[in-house]
Amino acid sequence: MKRKISSLLGQLFRVYVREFRVIFKDQGLLVFFILLPIAYPIIYSLIYNPELVRDVPLVIVDHDRTQLSREFVRRMDATQEVWVKGYADDMPEARRALAGRDCFAILEIPENFQKDLGRLDGADVVLYTDMTLMLRYKGFLMAATNVSQEMGAEIQKRDLQTDLPVAVSVNDPMKVQNISMGDITGGFDSFVMPGVLILILQQCIVLAIGMAGGAKREPSYITGYISFNEEPSVFMTMLGQMLSFMTIMIVPMLFLVHYVPMMFSFPMAGNTLQILAFLLPMVIGSICLGYCLQTIVLERESIFVIWVVTSLIFLFLSGLTWPRFAMPPFWQYVGDCVPATWGVEGFIRMNANGADLQQVSVEYKAMWIQAGVYFVIAYLLQRFVMRPVVRANYPLTPEQRASIEE
Repeated sequence: MKRKISSLLGQLFRVYVREFRVIFKDQGLLVFFILLPIAYPIIYSLIYNPELVRDVPLVIVDHDRTQLSREFVRRMDATQEVWVKGYADDMPEARRALAGRDCFAILEIPENFQKDLGRLDGADVVLYTDMTLMLRYKGFLMAATNVSQEMGAEIQKRDLQTDLPVAVSVNDPMKVQNISMGDITGGFDSFVMPGVLILILQQCIVLAIGMAGGAKREPSYITGYISFNEEPSVFMTMLGQMLSFMTIMIVPMLFLVHYVPMMFSFPMAGNTLQILAFLLPMVIGSICLGYCLQTIVLERESIFVIWVVTSLIFLFLSGLTWPRFAMPPFWQYVGDCVPATWGVEGFIRMNANGADLQQVSVEYKAMWIQAGVYFVIAYLLQRFVMRPVVRANYPLTPEQRASIEE
Protein backbone atom coordinates (compact mmCIF):
# COMPACT_ATOMS: atom_id res chain seq x y z
CA MET A 1 0.00 0.00 0.00
CA LYS A 2 2.79 2.40 0.91
CA ARG A 3 4.59 1.52 -2.29
CA LYS A 4 1.47 2.24 -4.33
CA ILE A 5 0.92 5.59 -2.60
CA SER A 6 4.58 6.45 -3.12
CA SER A 7 4.29 5.57 -6.80
CA LEU A 8 1.19 7.75 -7.23
CA LEU A 9 2.81 10.68 -5.44
CA GLY A 10 5.87 10.24 -7.65
CA GLN A 11 3.70 10.42 -10.75
CA LEU A 12 2.00 13.51 -9.34
CA PHE A 13 5.32 15.23 -8.73
CA ARG A 14 6.72 14.34 -12.17
CA VAL A 15 3.62 15.66 -13.94
CA TYR A 16 3.64 18.80 -11.82
CA VAL A 17 7.28 19.59 -12.63
CA ARG A 18 6.99 18.60 -16.27
CA GLU A 19 3.96 20.79 -16.88
CA PHE A 20 5.95 23.79 -15.70
CA ARG A 21 8.58 23.02 -18.33
CA VAL A 22 5.97 22.54 -21.02
CA ILE A 23 4.16 25.80 -20.19
CA PHE A 24 7.29 27.93 -20.03
CA LYS A 25 8.50 26.52 -23.35
CA ASP A 26 5.19 27.39 -25.03
CA GLN A 27 4.74 31.10 -25.74
CA GLY A 28 1.05 30.59 -26.53
CA LEU A 29 0.33 29.09 -23.12
CA LEU A 30 2.30 31.83 -21.40
CA VAL A 31 0.20 34.44 -23.18
CA PHE A 32 -3.06 32.98 -21.85
CA PHE A 33 -1.80 32.09 -18.39
CA ILE A 34 0.12 35.29 -17.63
CA LEU A 35 -0.08 38.05 -20.26
CA LEU A 36 -3.82 38.15 -21.02
CA PRO A 37 -5.01 38.13 -17.37
CA ILE A 38 -2.79 41.17 -16.85
CA ALA A 39 -3.33 43.02 -20.13
CA TYR A 40 -7.07 42.36 -20.70
CA PRO A 41 -8.44 44.10 -17.58
CA ILE A 42 -6.16 47.12 -18.03
CA ILE A 43 -7.25 47.60 -21.65
CA TYR A 44 -10.94 47.14 -20.85
CA SER A 45 -10.76 49.50 -17.86
CA LEU A 46 -8.91 52.20 -19.76
CA ILE A 47 -11.64 52.25 -22.41
CA TYR A 48 -14.13 53.56 -19.83
CA ASN A 49 -11.70 55.64 -17.78
CA PRO A 50 -12.76 58.22 -16.78
CA GLU A 51 -16.05 56.42 -16.35
CA LEU A 52 -18.11 59.61 -15.92
CA VAL A 53 -18.21 62.56 -18.30
CA ARG A 54 -18.33 66.12 -16.98
CA ASP A 55 -19.33 69.46 -18.55
CA VAL A 56 -20.12 68.17 -22.04
CA PRO A 57 -21.08 71.11 -24.31
CA LEU A 58 -24.77 71.65 -25.08
CA VAL A 59 -26.46 74.20 -27.37
CA ILE A 60 -29.89 75.66 -26.54
CA VAL A 61 -32.64 76.53 -29.02
CA ASP A 62 -35.14 78.51 -26.92
CA HIS A 63 -38.37 79.35 -28.77
CA ASP A 64 -40.01 80.69 -25.61
CA ARG A 65 -37.45 83.16 -24.21
CA THR A 66 -39.23 83.54 -20.88
CA GLN A 67 -38.06 83.63 -17.29
CA LEU A 68 -39.01 79.98 -16.75
CA SER A 69 -37.21 78.74 -19.86
CA ARG A 70 -34.08 80.63 -18.79
CA GLU A 71 -34.36 79.03 -15.35
CA PHE A 72 -34.52 75.59 -16.97
CA VAL A 73 -31.36 76.36 -18.95
CA ARG A 74 -29.60 77.71 -15.85
CA ARG A 75 -30.31 74.54 -13.91
CA MET A 76 -29.11 72.39 -16.79
CA ASP A 77 -25.86 74.34 -16.82
CA ALA A 78 -25.53 73.84 -13.04
CA THR A 79 -25.49 70.04 -13.36
CA GLN A 80 -22.14 68.30 -13.36
CA GLU A 81 -22.83 66.53 -16.66
CA VAL A 82 -23.71 69.53 -18.87
CA TRP A 83 -22.04 72.78 -19.95
CA VAL A 84 -24.40 75.12 -21.79
CA LYS A 85 -22.09 76.51 -24.42
CA GLY A 86 -24.57 78.99 -25.82
CA TYR A 87 -27.80 79.67 -27.68
CA ALA A 88 -28.62 79.06 -31.34
CA ASP A 89 -31.17 81.14 -33.22
CA ASP A 90 -32.82 78.13 -34.82
CA MET A 91 -32.44 74.39 -35.31
CA PRO A 92 -30.37 74.58 -38.56
CA GLU A 93 -27.74 76.64 -36.74
CA ALA A 94 -27.75 74.18 -33.84
CA ARG A 95 -27.38 71.23 -36.21
CA ARG A 96 -24.35 72.87 -37.82
CA ALA A 97 -22.78 73.24 -34.37
CA LEU A 98 -23.49 69.57 -33.65
CA ALA A 99 -22.06 68.46 -36.99
CA GLY A 100 -18.92 70.54 -36.41
CA ARG A 101 -18.37 69.00 -32.95
CA ASP A 102 -18.86 72.37 -31.24
CA CYS A 103 -21.41 70.60 -29.06
CA PHE A 104 -22.68 67.07 -28.49
CA ALA A 105 -26.37 67.76 -27.84
CA ILE A 106 -29.17 70.21 -28.64
CA LEU A 107 -31.93 71.14 -26.20
CA GLU A 108 -35.01 72.62 -27.87
CA ILE A 109 -37.50 74.49 -25.68
CA PRO A 110 -40.91 74.97 -27.38
CA GLU A 111 -43.03 78.08 -27.57
CA ASN A 112 -45.54 78.66 -24.76
CA PHE A 113 -43.28 76.69 -22.41
CA GLN A 114 -43.99 78.96 -19.43
CA LYS A 115 -47.67 79.38 -20.27
CA ASP A 116 -48.29 75.62 -20.50
CA LEU A 117 -46.49 74.97 -17.22
CA GLY A 118 -48.40 77.76 -15.54
CA ARG A 119 -51.67 76.06 -16.53
CA LEU A 120 -50.24 72.71 -15.33
CA ASP A 121 -50.81 71.32 -18.83
CA GLY A 122 -47.26 70.07 -19.13
CA ALA A 123 -44.62 71.14 -21.63
CA ASP A 124 -42.19 69.02 -23.61
CA VAL A 125 -38.53 69.85 -24.15
CA VAL A 126 -36.72 67.95 -26.91
CA LEU A 127 -33.18 66.68 -26.42
CA TYR A 128 -31.09 65.68 -29.44
CA THR A 129 -27.83 63.91 -28.54
CA ASP A 130 -24.78 62.58 -30.32
CA MET A 131 -24.66 58.77 -29.87
CA THR A 132 -20.97 58.21 -30.57
CA LEU A 133 -20.37 57.73 -26.83
CA MET A 134 -23.02 56.20 -24.60
CA LEU A 135 -21.56 57.89 -21.51
CA ARG A 136 -22.31 61.32 -22.95
CA TYR A 137 -25.85 60.25 -23.86
CA LYS A 138 -26.37 58.93 -20.34
CA GLY A 139 -25.13 62.21 -18.82
CA PHE A 140 -27.40 64.39 -20.96
CA LEU A 141 -30.41 62.19 -20.28
CA MET A 142 -29.85 62.13 -16.51
CA ALA A 143 -29.36 65.91 -16.36
CA ALA A 144 -32.49 66.70 -18.40
CA THR A 145 -34.59 64.18 -16.46
CA ASN A 146 -33.47 65.42 -13.04
CA VAL A 147 -33.98 69.11 -13.88
CA SER A 148 -37.42 68.57 -15.41
CA GLN A 149 -38.61 66.46 -12.47
CA GLU A 150 -37.31 68.96 -9.94
CA MET A 151 -38.86 71.97 -11.63
CA GLY A 152 -42.13 70.14 -12.21
CA ALA A 153 -42.41 69.25 -8.54
CA GLU A 154 -41.69 72.85 -7.50
CA ILE A 155 -44.34 74.25 -9.86
CA GLN A 156 -46.95 71.80 -8.61
CA LYS A 157 -46.23 72.60 -4.98
CA ARG A 158 -46.38 76.35 -5.63
CA ASP A 159 -49.38 76.61 -7.93
CA LEU A 160 -51.63 73.71 -6.95
CA GLN A 161 -54.16 75.07 -4.43
CA THR A 162 -55.98 72.07 -3.01
CA ASP A 163 -56.43 70.07 0.16
CA LEU A 164 -53.87 67.67 1.64
CA PRO A 165 -55.20 64.32 0.22
CA VAL A 166 -55.15 65.63 -3.35
CA ALA A 167 -51.73 67.22 -2.90
CA VAL A 168 -50.33 63.93 -1.60
CA SER A 169 -51.83 62.03 -4.55
CA VAL A 170 -50.26 64.44 -7.06
CA ASN A 171 -46.90 65.23 -5.45
CA ASP A 172 -44.24 63.01 -4.01
CA PRO A 173 -44.25 63.81 -0.26
CA MET A 174 -40.85 62.17 0.26
CA LYS A 175 -37.87 62.87 -1.94
CA VAL A 176 -35.98 59.66 -2.73
CA GLN A 177 -32.27 59.70 -3.57
CA ASN A 178 -31.04 56.68 -5.49
CA ILE A 179 -27.52 55.52 -4.63
CA SER A 180 -26.27 52.31 -6.24
CA MET A 181 -24.71 49.97 -3.69
CA GLY A 182 -21.08 49.32 -4.49
CA ASP A 183 -21.06 51.99 -7.20
CA ILE A 184 -21.74 55.29 -5.46
CA THR A 185 -20.40 57.33 -8.39
CA GLY A 186 -22.80 55.68 -10.84
CA GLY A 187 -19.94 54.96 -13.23
CA PHE A 188 -20.22 52.37 -15.97
CA ASP A 189 -16.71 51.04 -15.37
CA SER A 190 -17.32 50.36 -11.67
CA PHE A 191 -20.63 48.72 -12.55
CA VAL A 192 -19.56 46.26 -15.23
CA MET A 193 -15.81 45.69 -14.87
CA PRO A 194 -15.79 43.69 -11.57
CA GLY A 195 -17.92 41.04 -13.26
CA VAL A 196 -15.92 41.21 -16.49
CA LEU A 197 -12.75 40.45 -14.49
CA ILE A 198 -14.17 37.03 -13.56
CA LEU A 199 -15.21 36.36 -17.14
CA ILE A 200 -11.67 37.23 -18.27
CA LEU A 201 -10.24 34.81 -15.72
CA GLN A 202 -12.47 31.98 -16.97
CA GLN A 203 -11.74 32.74 -20.61
CA CYS A 204 -7.95 32.76 -20.15
CA ILE A 205 -8.00 29.44 -18.27
CA VAL A 206 -10.22 27.63 -20.79
CA LEU A 207 -8.25 28.99 -23.75
CA ALA A 208 -4.95 27.88 -22.22
CA ILE A 209 -6.20 24.37 -21.38
CA GLY A 210 -7.79 24.03 -24.81
CA MET A 211 -4.57 25.10 -26.51
CA ALA A 212 -2.65 22.54 -24.45
CA GLY A 213 -5.12 19.89 -25.65
CA GLY A 214 -4.50 20.85 -29.26
CA ALA A 215 -0.76 20.53 -28.64
CA LYS A 216 -1.28 16.95 -27.47
CA ARG A 217 -2.52 16.00 -30.92
CA GLU A 218 0.46 17.53 -32.70
CA PRO A 219 3.77 15.69 -33.11
CA SER A 220 6.75 16.91 -31.13
CA TYR A 221 8.67 18.14 -34.19
CA ILE A 222 5.92 20.79 -34.66
CA THR A 223 5.51 21.89 -31.08
CA GLY A 224 9.20 21.65 -30.17
CA TYR A 225 8.53 19.54 -27.09
CA ILE A 226 6.67 16.41 -26.02
CA SER A 227 3.21 17.62 -25.14
CA PHE A 228 1.78 14.39 -23.77
CA ASN A 229 2.17 12.89 -20.30
CA GLU A 230 2.28 9.10 -20.49
CA GLU A 231 2.08 8.40 -16.77
CA PRO A 232 0.08 5.26 -15.89
CA SER A 233 -2.50 7.11 -13.75
CA VAL A 234 -4.79 9.46 -15.65
CA PHE A 235 -6.10 10.80 -12.34
CA MET A 236 -2.63 11.76 -11.11
CA THR A 237 -1.80 13.23 -14.50
CA MET A 238 -4.84 15.49 -14.39
CA LEU A 239 -4.25 16.39 -10.74
CA GLY A 240 -0.59 17.26 -11.35
CA GLN A 241 -1.48 19.40 -14.35
CA MET A 242 -4.23 21.18 -12.41
CA LEU A 243 -1.85 21.95 -9.54
CA SER A 244 0.71 23.40 -11.94
CA PHE A 245 -1.95 25.49 -13.68
CA MET A 246 -3.26 26.86 -10.39
CA THR A 247 0.25 27.62 -9.16
CA ILE A 248 0.96 29.68 -12.27
CA MET A 249 -2.41 31.46 -11.98
CA ILE A 250 -1.85 32.67 -8.39
CA VAL A 251 -0.16 35.92 -9.41
CA PRO A 252 -2.56 36.75 -12.30
CA MET A 253 -5.56 36.01 -10.05
CA LEU A 254 -4.25 38.27 -7.31
CA PHE A 255 -3.65 40.99 -9.88
CA LEU A 256 -7.19 40.62 -11.26
CA VAL A 257 -9.14 40.64 -8.01
CA HIS A 258 -7.00 43.05 -5.96
CA TYR A 259 -4.65 45.27 -7.92
CA VAL A 260 -6.89 46.06 -10.90
CA PRO A 261 -9.70 47.36 -8.64
CA MET A 262 -7.08 49.31 -6.70
CA MET A 263 -5.59 50.86 -9.85
CA PHE A 264 -8.94 51.98 -11.27
CA SER A 265 -10.75 52.75 -7.98
CA PHE A 266 -13.32 50.00 -8.37
CA PRO A 267 -15.31 48.93 -5.30
CA MET A 268 -13.07 47.03 -2.84
CA ALA A 269 -15.19 46.20 0.19
CA GLY A 270 -14.33 42.50 0.41
CA ASN A 271 -11.50 40.52 1.98
CA THR A 272 -8.94 39.49 -0.65
CA LEU A 273 -8.12 36.11 0.92
CA GLN A 274 -11.80 35.19 1.17
CA ILE A 275 -12.32 36.26 -2.43
CA LEU A 276 -9.44 34.03 -3.58
CA ALA A 277 -10.90 31.14 -1.55
CA PHE A 278 -14.29 31.78 -3.15
CA LEU A 279 -12.82 31.72 -6.66
CA LEU A 280 -10.90 28.45 -6.10
CA PRO A 281 -13.79 26.14 -7.16
CA MET A 282 -14.49 28.37 -10.16
CA VAL A 283 -10.87 28.02 -11.28
CA ILE A 284 -11.03 24.23 -10.84
CA GLY A 285 -14.31 24.09 -12.74
CA SER A 286 -12.86 26.19 -15.57
CA ILE A 287 -9.81 23.90 -15.81
CA CYS A 288 -12.02 20.82 -15.96
CA LEU A 289 -14.24 22.48 -18.55
CA GLY A 290 -11.11 23.07 -20.60
CA TYR A 291 -10.25 19.37 -20.25
CA CYS A 292 -13.69 18.50 -21.60
CA LEU A 293 -13.19 20.74 -24.61
CA GLN A 294 -9.81 19.14 -25.36
CA THR A 295 -11.59 16.18 -26.91
CA ILE A 296 -12.94 18.33 -29.76
CA VAL A 297 -9.87 20.56 -30.19
CA LEU A 298 -8.01 19.03 -33.13
CA GLU A 299 -5.44 21.83 -33.44
CA ARG A 300 -4.12 24.44 -31.08
CA GLU A 301 -5.94 27.24 -32.90
CA SER A 302 -9.31 25.44 -32.84
CA ILE A 303 -10.02 26.54 -29.29
CA PHE A 304 -10.33 30.15 -30.47
CA VAL A 305 -13.18 29.28 -32.82
CA ILE A 306 -14.88 27.09 -30.23
CA TRP A 307 -14.58 29.31 -27.17
CA VAL A 308 -13.97 32.97 -28.00
CA VAL A 309 -17.32 33.33 -29.76
CA THR A 310 -19.02 32.46 -26.46
CA SER A 311 -17.63 35.52 -24.65
CA LEU A 312 -20.59 37.78 -25.42
CA ILE A 313 -23.06 35.00 -24.63
CA PHE A 314 -21.49 34.39 -21.21
CA LEU A 315 -21.53 38.13 -20.52
CA PHE A 316 -25.31 38.15 -20.94
CA LEU A 317 -25.80 34.89 -19.02
CA SER A 318 -23.80 36.23 -16.06
CA GLY A 319 -26.57 38.72 -15.27
CA LEU A 320 -24.43 41.83 -15.71
CA THR A 321 -26.42 43.29 -18.58
CA TRP A 322 -29.49 41.01 -18.53
CA PRO A 323 -30.93 40.22 -15.06
CA ARG A 324 -31.03 36.48 -14.50
CA PHE A 325 -34.51 36.62 -12.98
CA ALA A 326 -35.79 38.04 -16.28
CA MET A 327 -34.27 35.27 -18.40
CA PRO A 328 -36.35 32.39 -19.75
CA PRO A 329 -35.78 29.16 -17.79
CA PHE A 330 -33.74 27.63 -20.61
CA TRP A 331 -31.13 30.40 -20.51
CA GLN A 332 -31.04 30.29 -16.73
CA TYR A 333 -30.15 26.58 -16.91
CA VAL A 334 -27.48 27.29 -19.53
CA GLY A 335 -26.02 30.02 -17.35
CA ASP A 336 -25.94 27.67 -14.36
CA CYS A 337 -23.59 25.38 -16.32
CA VAL A 338 -21.00 28.15 -16.77
CA PRO A 339 -18.52 28.48 -13.85
CA ALA A 340 -18.17 32.25 -14.29
CA THR A 341 -21.92 32.82 -13.81
CA TRP A 342 -21.73 31.83 -10.16
CA GLY A 343 -18.32 33.45 -9.83
CA VAL A 344 -19.54 36.82 -11.10
CA GLU A 345 -22.56 36.83 -8.81
CA GLY A 346 -20.58 35.99 -5.68
CA PHE A 347 -17.56 38.15 -6.52
CA ILE A 348 -19.69 41.29 -6.99
CA ARG A 349 -21.39 40.69 -3.64
CA MET A 350 -18.06 40.23 -1.89
CA ASN A 351 -15.99 42.89 -3.64
CA ALA A 352 -18.63 45.60 -4.01
CA ASN A 353 -20.90 45.02 -1.03
CA GLY A 354 -18.53 43.47 1.52
CA ALA A 355 -20.17 40.03 1.78
CA ASP A 356 -18.20 37.17 3.36
CA LEU A 357 -18.02 33.51 2.37
CA GLN A 358 -21.01 32.60 4.49
CA GLN A 359 -23.19 35.17 2.74
CA VAL A 360 -22.30 33.75 -0.68
CA SER A 361 -22.57 30.13 0.42
CA VAL A 362 -25.14 29.30 -2.27
CA GLU A 363 -22.80 30.33 -5.08
CA TYR A 364 -19.80 28.79 -3.32
CA LYS A 365 -21.47 25.39 -2.92
CA ALA A 366 -22.82 25.53 -6.48
CA MET A 367 -19.31 26.06 -7.85
CA TRP A 368 -17.89 23.14 -5.85
CA ILE A 369 -20.66 20.87 -7.13
CA GLN A 370 -20.06 22.14 -10.64
CA ALA A 371 -16.29 21.58 -10.32
CA GLY A 372 -16.90 18.00 -9.13
CA VAL A 373 -19.24 17.21 -12.02
CA TYR A 374 -16.88 18.69 -14.59
CA PHE A 375 -13.94 16.80 -13.07
CA VAL A 376 -15.72 13.45 -13.38
CA ILE A 377 -16.71 14.20 -16.99
CA ALA A 378 -13.19 15.41 -17.79
CA TYR A 379 -11.63 12.29 -16.25
CA LEU A 380 -13.81 9.97 -18.32
CA LEU A 381 -13.09 11.91 -21.51
CA GLN A 382 -9.35 12.08 -20.85
CA ARG A 383 -9.07 8.37 -20.06
CA PHE A 384 -11.37 6.85 -22.65
CA VAL A 385 -11.25 9.40 -25.49
CA MET A 386 -8.28 11.74 -25.33
CA ARG A 387 -5.50 9.39 -24.26
CA PRO A 388 -6.32 6.59 -26.77
CA VAL A 389 -6.53 9.10 -29.62
CA VAL A 390 -3.18 10.70 -28.78
CA ARG A 391 -1.46 7.34 -28.33
CA ALA A 392 -2.81 6.08 -31.65
CA ASN A 393 -1.85 9.16 -33.63
CA TYR A 394 1.48 10.06 -32.08
CA PRO A 395 3.07 7.11 -30.28
CA LEU A 396 6.12 8.03 -28.23
CA THR A 397 9.55 6.72 -29.16
CA PRO A 398 11.80 5.07 -26.55
CA GLU A 399 13.92 8.25 -26.45
CA GLN A 400 10.82 10.37 -25.75
CA ARG A 401 9.69 8.02 -23.00
CA ALA A 402 13.16 8.22 -21.48
CA SER A 403 13.04 12.01 -21.50
CA ILE A 404 9.66 11.90 -19.73
CA GLU A 405 11.04 9.58 -17.05
CA GLU A 406 13.95 11.94 -16.49
